[in-house]
Amino acid sequence: MAKKAKKSGDSSIVVNKKARHDYHLEETFEAGIELSGWEVKSLRQGKIQLVDSYVLLKDGEAWLIGAQITPLISASTHVIADPRRDRKLLLHRRELAKLFVETQQTGKTCVCTKLYWKKHLIKAQICLAKGKKEFDKRATTKEREWNIEKQRVLGRG
Repeated sequence: MAKKAKKSGDSSIVVNKKARHDYHLEETFEAGIELSGWEVKSLRQGKIQLVDSYVLLKDGEAWLIGAQITPLISASTHVIADPRRDRKLLLHRRELAKLFVETQQTGKTCVCTKLYWKKHLIKAQICLAKGKKEFDKRATTKEREWNIEKQRVLGRG
């Protein structure tokens, strides 16, 4: 019996680039996400936006708020599809406790930075983050542009 070849490359569905621009990302966690059937089908098509989403911690649970999953046209007629519904994140008790402590005591924010496939499951990468000031954002942009220019010069030389 032949083994299946592993896919090379990234298995990410969507990456929240705005979170990297707006926050200093410190610690990452992997969380499962509770989805309905039509949402999984839409994710296979890549119809999701994480731009304005965040993670809300309440009542001992974590919720993904503001992520928009656009329903497919071929979705069933008897299912009422709400693209912006709150989705529950599945984390271990210790991870939830750590997130609660960090967000309540130190004033950090919890944001979803990425959704990706792990075997046949959809996982969310969430990060504890600290907000950037405007001058931090400008410094990051300036450093990125300098690195691009440096690569151009080294490539030609």
